[in-house]
Amino acid sequence: MTTTTHTLSVLVENKPGVLARISGLFARRGFNIDSLAVGETHDPKVSRMTIVVSVDSKPLEQVTKQLHKLINILRITELPPEASVERELALIKVAVDAGRRAEVLEIVEIFRAKVIDVDREALIVEAAGTSDKISALEELLEPYGIIELARTGRIALGRGASGMKAPKVRPVPVVDHLSAVS
Repeated sequence: MTTTTHTLSVLVENKPGVLARISGLFARRGFNIDSLAVGETHDPKVSRMTIVVSVDSKPLEQVTKQLHKLINILRITELPPEASVERELALIKVAVDAGRRAEVLEIVEIFRAKVIDVDREALIVEAAGTSDKISALEELLEPYGIIELARTGRIALGRGASGMKAPKVRPVPVVDHLSAVS
């Protein structure tokens, strides 16, 4: 059985409960989310969710059709690797004494990462890049002793000038309950 990974870029209304509904839909359909990153777009009413999901025998089309039915979904696009730019951010706290610090700094430099915090017994590395690059850096730092690790998960945008524009978010009618009573 072949497993394929798919990256979905989903524009949603920036409202409470949207993330729970979407992740619940994936769970109910038996899909495991490998990576999920959510953040506000340039429009504060709209958030972009980047969802990475591995698919075995089930077609991804099944879950995207269900996503389209959710009220707060504005647009869904699958981003193939060859037509998108994908990045991830990681913070890695490495146990390192002064005697081995130069070795770790050399690895950090090779990966174009940067040290953002240092004390006598540890340092924190910030790295951005593809998931494979972050994993390779993690593997090289492991022998020194990784104390803590935080990865954002993948974010992605389609290549080229065209973009995923969200349709205008429908304004919610405001009901003044006090004037209705008087």
